[in-house]
Amino acid sequence: MVNNNLDTLRDQVDQLNLELLSVINKRANLVQEIGKLKGVQGSLRFDPVREREMLNQIVEANNGPFEDSTIEHLFKEIFKAGLELQEDDHSKALLVSRKNKQEDTVVSVNGLEIGKGEPAFVFGPCSVESYEQVAAVANSIRAKGLKLIRGGAFKPRTSPYDFQGLGLEGLKILKQISDEYGLGVISEIVTPKDIETALDYVDVIQIGARNMQNFELLKEAGRVNKPILLKRGLSATIEEFIGAAEYIMSQGNGEIILCERGIRTYEKATRNTLDISAVPILKKETHLPVMVDVTHSTGRKDLLLPCAKAALAIGADGVMAEVHPDPAVALSDAAQQMNLPEFDLFWEEILASNLLPVKTK
Repeated sequence: MVNNNLDTLRDQVDQLNLELLSVINKRANLVQEIGKLKGVQGSLRFDPVREREMLNQIVEANNGPFEDSTIEHLFKEIFKAGLELQEDDHSKALLVSRKNKQEDTVVSVNGLEIGKGEPAFVFGPCSVESYEQVAAVANSIRAKGLKLIRGGAFKPRTSPYDFQGLGLEGLKILKQISDEYGLGVISEIVTPKDIETALDYVDVIQIGARNMQNFELLKEAGRVNKPILLKRGLSATIEEFIGAAEYIMSQGNGEIILCERGIRTYEKATRNTLDISAVPILKKETHLPVMVDVTHSTGRKDLLLPCAKAALAIGADGVMAEVHPDPAVALSDAAQQMNLPEFDLFWEEILASNLLPVKTK
């Protein structure tokens, strides 16, 4: 008789387990639908106020035998699992996600295939100041067999009284340099209205750190047929950085290069803190090529070489650094730019580091 009662109770428990499973999965389906709606609205997936309201309602309805604290713990785990389910769905939906596309995206610029295994190098002055200034750097770049140059024609600056760049005249200088020296040009554009103009002058449109979440600029960049180099924002999380890239790709432009350029922390030894771990994380989470800007991340010429080596060693698809013929008179970021002899030594050390494929030496 006892055994029969025990079996009956166990059968009831088994049946309730299945009913609980069915109810939990029904709840999960609803949570997924809520997550999709929040994604469309741009709402945060975790709402602590809503969670507390649900927990209070559940605890008030609890008649035992479980203690309220036990019930709260059990439902918190259910809520947590639902949130993780929403995040998984969100990451699968992202066009830039590795889950959406397994193979690496390769961006072609001036004969280089960035993201295909051979690192690309981008050097040039912080700001375009004159034809002669950029030409001196371009000559040094070409002499090393390199194919890309950077230079700022539009310069978003912290102070409104600092040099803001030459604008269109700067783009024209870069185009002339490109034609004469055979170099692909990377330059920053800061407003949506200038994107279309830039198409005639640059090979890669850069969106700088201060504009990483300028969503109208991102969307406009996504509508053109031109590679985009997207820099990580000063205080942006990796999730926010990936989200910014998604803005571009959602408009149809899949030629995106991510660039880690350091983030703002409490540390004052460097201009920013180079998040070197962002490189493998971004390459794992997305299919996009990832470069590292060692100039803006450190702000120190003595750290450019070791940080560049670290970037290459950890798998970066390229390195960016600033070079100026005479940094002492530079109109922006004078202290952090290499002069031409320093650039020569930097490149010699990179070649001697055994961090490059043999064919690039």
